[in-house]
Amino acid sequence: MAVGVLLGLAVPPLATLAKPLLVPTLLIPLTLALVRLDWSALFALRRRPLLLAMALLWLLGASPILVWALATPLGALGLPEALRQALILMAAASPIVSSVAIALILELDAALAMVVVVLATALVPFTLPALAQALLGMNPELGQGALMLRLSLLVGGAFLAAGFILLLAPARWIERHREALDGLAVVNLVIFGIAIMDGVTSFATARPGYVASALVAAFAFNLLLQAAGTAMFWRQGPRAALAMGFMSGNCNMGLVLVALQGRASFDITAFFALAQLPMYMLPALLGPIYRRILMSRKELHATL
Repeated sequence: MAVGVLLGLAVPPLATLAKPLLVPTLLIPLTLALVRLDWSALFALRRRPLLLAMALLWLLGASPILVWALATPLGALGLPEALRQALILMAAASPIVSSVAIALILELDAALAMVVVVLATALVPFTLPALAQALLGMNPELGQGALMLRLSLLVGGAFLAAGFILLLAPARWIERHREALDGLAVVNLVIFGIAIMDGVTSFATARPGYVASALVAAFAFNLLLQAAGTAMFWRQGPRAALAMGFMSGNCNMGLVLVALQGRASFDITAFFALAQLPMYMLPALLGPIYRRILMSRKELHATL
């Protein structure tokens, strides 16, 4: 995944070639995640409705408000307005679909991640436009209603496609080919990482100062939201808390970018592309820290 996003920056013609695949490579992993959804995990977590409600309120409501509260004063210190808007839109998005697969790799609470990702993605067409209007005073050219409609069509299309596949494919076939389906999702994410970088390399050459600020902000706010999300849910146990932290910092900006359909300034688009770097790189870099936290907790329980 990290190679894919860096390849898009290093080979601009490849990013341009892959750009028409931006929408399919965004929706296919979501569709595959819905096909692979473990409904037993969903039914198990329905016994903890308060946890699910808190998770959704945090991810889709409190998290963007926190970023708005932190980023707005930074404008007086020189933070570009487009970067402030992009940060808030990032935080208002639902978690990335690959949160589930990465949670499995990092030994976090993948069942919680699976249910929260699906529910947050289903709700984001309604929450994000409202927050964008409230926190950003959304520009008329972006259109709150139009944004809601486009997000609904994108998310609804993935749900419909998953339902169609589930009607045709037996559950045993899906279970037997789960690794192949996960591999296909990863391939799509790599292609998406390449495609979203279209135009970013030339933009970086022309606006190196903005790109440097965007990269610093992307890494900083990703880590900040991960820390805040983990702290917010620490009482649920480290596996659940770290999963919530990961989902808090890694948001599906691709969905927002496609829904905006080029109506946002390229400054915002460039941030969404550059913010893929921490999302694609931090899981590998932070993996040892996650495991150390989980191991320390296990050792503490063992001594008690």
